[in-house]
Amino acid sequence: MTQSGFLAGAAIVALCGALFDIRSARIPNFLTYSAMASALVCRFAFLGWRGLVDGTAGLLIAGGVFFLLFVIRAMGGGDVKLMAAVGAWVGLPNVGRALIASALCGGLMAVGYMIFLKRFRSTLSNVVSLIRFHAVMGAEPHPEINLANPSAVRMPYGVAIALGSLSLLLPGIWKG
Repeated sequence: MTQSGFLAGAAIVALCGALFDIRSARIPNFLTYSAMASALVCRFAFLGWRGLVDGTAGLLIAGGVFFLLFVIRAMGGGDVKLMAAVGAWVGLPNVGRALIASALCGGLMAVGYMIFLKRFRSTLSNVVSLIRFHAVMGAEPHPEINLANPSAVRMPYGVAIALGSLSLLLPGIWKG
């Protein structure tokens, strides 16, 4: 299996996660855990120990970055596990690109939500409040602006992960 095969595996898993996220606002454990396991098995089968190490590193880095967002209640647990699974598929050589692409897609989606829902002023106010709060309190979740708040607008971040993963397959975008 070539590197593009692993990138395609990541995109397929992420697309499945996005579909679940859109339909039910949840990304099931059976998808994320089986995707992590199958990625590591495939990487070991095709690339040996180096592939397994790269996949494990990708899983830990991608999952770790999203876990930090989960700790402050800015990201759901399913998103963390989906990104970890994508990280396992793309491996160490591409995990940075996957994270950046997913973040860019998530940012564009957030701007779209902000415009569509006509929440420009309140969103900017919330961003300023979050920055001030976390500058003082660190990783403590904001008492009002977090996913536990029932009035919070929730965005299916699995879609951003899927779009970011798909972008890795497009030739010419990620030369490096």
